[in-house]
Amino acid sequence: MATWDDVRRHATALPGVAELPTFGGAASWKVKGKLFVWERPLRPRDLTDLGWAEQPGPVLGARVPDLGAKEALLAEEPDVYFTTPHFDGHASVLVHLERIGADELGELVSEAWFARAPATLAKTVPRPG
Repeated sequence: MATWDDVRRHATALPGVAELPTFGGAASWKVKGKLFVWERPLRPRDLTDLGWAEQPGPVLGARVPDLGAKEALLAEEPDVYFTTPHFDGHASVLVHLERIGADELGELVSEAWFARAPATLAKTVPRPG
Protein backbone atom coordinates (compact mmCIF):
# COMPACT_ATOMS: atom_id res chain seq x y z
CA MET A 1 0.00 0.00 0.00
CA ALA A 2 1.49 3.32 -1.10
CA THR A 3 1.28 6.58 0.83
CA TRP A 4 1.77 10.27 0.09
CA ASP A 5 5.21 9.97 1.69
CA ASP A 6 6.05 7.33 -0.94
CA VAL A 7 4.88 9.66 -3.73
CA ARG A 8 6.90 12.51 -2.24
CA ARG A 9 10.03 10.33 -1.94
CA HIS A 10 9.82 9.13 -5.56
CA ALA A 11 8.96 12.55 -6.98
CA THR A 12 11.57 14.56 -5.12
CA ALA A 13 14.31 12.06 -5.98
CA LEU A 14 14.07 13.30 -9.58
CA PRO A 15 15.87 16.46 -10.71
CA GLY A 16 14.11 19.79 -11.17
CA VAL A 17 11.13 18.85 -8.99
CA ALA A 18 9.27 21.22 -6.72
CA GLU A 19 6.44 20.27 -4.38
CA LEU A 20 3.73 22.91 -4.38
CA PRO A 21 0.17 22.99 -3.09
CA THR A 22 -2.62 23.25 -5.65
CA PHE A 23 -5.24 25.98 -5.51
CA GLY A 24 -7.27 23.79 -3.13
CA GLY A 25 -4.25 23.07 -0.93
CA ALA A 26 -3.65 19.50 -2.15
CA ALA A 27 -0.07 18.35 -2.79
CA SER A 28 1.37 18.47 -6.29
CA TRP A 29 4.76 17.91 -7.84
CA LYS A 30 6.07 19.79 -10.85
CA VAL A 31 9.16 19.48 -12.98
CA LYS A 32 10.35 22.86 -14.23
CA GLY A 33 6.84 24.23 -13.66
CA LYS A 34 4.97 21.36 -15.35
CA LEU A 35 2.62 19.26 -13.24
CA PHE A 36 3.38 15.54 -13.36
CA VAL A 37 1.79 13.97 -10.23
CA TRP A 38 -0.74 15.42 -7.81
CA GLU A 39 -3.19 14.68 -5.04
CA ARG A 40 -6.64 14.56 -6.65
CA PRO A 41 -9.57 14.49 -4.22
CA LEU A 42 -12.67 13.51 -6.14
CA ARG A 43 -15.21 16.26 -6.65
CA PRO A 44 -18.96 15.70 -6.22
CA ARG A 45 -19.34 15.56 -10.00
CA ASP A 46 -16.61 12.90 -10.22
CA LEU A 47 -18.38 10.78 -7.60
CA THR A 48 -21.67 11.11 -9.48
CA ASP A 49 -20.03 10.21 -12.79
CA LEU A 50 -18.40 7.15 -11.21
CA GLY A 51 -21.54 6.12 -9.33
CA TRP A 52 -19.69 6.26 -6.00
CA ALA A 53 -21.18 7.54 -2.76
CA GLU A 54 -17.90 8.78 -1.29
CA GLN A 55 -14.18 9.22 -1.83
CA PRO A 56 -12.66 5.69 -1.89
CA GLY A 57 -9.41 6.71 -0.20
CA PRO A 58 -6.48 8.80 -1.42
CA VAL A 59 -6.37 9.41 -5.17
CA LEU A 60 -3.23 10.31 -7.11
CA GLY A 61 -3.34 11.97 -10.50
CA ALA A 62 -0.47 11.19 -12.85
CA ARG A 63 0.52 12.25 -16.33
CA VAL A 64 1.22 9.46 -18.79
CA PRO A 65 3.12 9.67 -22.08
CA ASP A 66 0.03 9.52 -24.30
CA LEU A 67 -3.58 8.32 -24.54
CA GLY A 68 -2.42 4.85 -25.59
CA ALA A 69 -0.48 4.46 -22.33
CA LYS A 70 -3.53 5.68 -20.42
CA GLU A 71 -5.82 3.14 -22.09
CA ALA A 72 -3.32 0.34 -21.44
CA LEU A 73 -3.13 1.13 -17.70
CA LEU A 74 -6.92 1.37 -17.42
CA ALA A 75 -7.35 -1.98 -19.19
CA GLU A 76 -4.55 -3.84 -17.40
CA GLU A 77 -5.32 -2.83 -13.83
CA PRO A 78 -8.84 -1.38 -13.49
CA ASP A 79 -8.77 -1.94 -9.72
CA VAL A 80 -5.76 0.44 -9.45
CA TYR A 81 -6.19 2.91 -12.33
CA PHE A 82 -9.34 4.80 -13.28
CA THR A 83 -10.50 8.02 -14.89
CA THR A 84 -13.44 10.38 -14.96
CA PRO A 85 -15.06 12.30 -17.81
CA HIS A 86 -13.10 15.35 -16.64
CA PHE A 87 -9.94 13.65 -17.97
CA ASP A 88 -11.39 12.47 -21.30
CA GLY A 89 -8.87 13.16 -24.04
CA HIS A 90 -6.16 14.02 -21.49
CA ALA A 91 -3.02 11.93 -21.03
CA SER A 92 -3.54 11.44 -17.28
CA VAL A 93 -4.81 8.66 -15.05
CA LEU A 94 -6.20 8.56 -11.55
CA VAL A 95 -4.78 6.02 -9.13
CA HIS A 96 -6.19 4.42 -5.99
CA LEU A 97 -3.06 5.15 -3.97
CA GLU A 98 -3.77 2.44 -1.40
CA ARG A 99 -3.95 -0.21 -4.16
CA ILE A 100 -0.70 0.42 -6.03
CA GLY A 101 2.47 -1.40 -5.08
CA ALA A 102 5.63 0.48 -4.13
CA ASP A 103 7.61 -0.59 -7.21
CA GLU A 104 4.75 0.20 -9.56
CA LEU A 105 4.31 3.61 -7.92
CA GLY A 106 7.98 4.40 -8.46
CA GLU A 107 7.69 3.47 -12.13
CA LEU A 108 4.50 5.52 -12.55
CA VAL A 109 6.03 8.62 -10.94
CA SER A 110 9.19 8.26 -13.03
CA GLU A 111 7.23 7.85 -16.26
CA ALA A 112 5.07 10.86 -15.36
CA TRP A 113 8.25 12.87 -14.80
CA PHE A 114 9.66 11.80 -18.19
CA ALA A 115 6.34 12.76 -19.83
CA ARG A 116 6.69 16.36 -18.56
CA ALA A 117 10.41 17.05 -18.09
CA PRO A 118 12.21 19.20 -20.64
CA ALA A 119 14.22 17.03 -23.05
CA THR A 120 17.54 18.50 -21.91
CA LEU A 121 16.79 17.57 -18.29
CA ALA A 122 15.36 14.15 -19.18
CA LYS A 123 18.62 13.27 -20.96
CA THR A 124 20.45 13.55 -17.63
CA VAL A 125 18.43 10.74 -16.03
CA PRO A 126 18.72 7.07 -17.01
CA ARG A 127 15.36 5.81 -18.15
CA PRO A 128 14.09 2.80 -16.14
CA GLY A 129 13.58 -0.58 -17.76
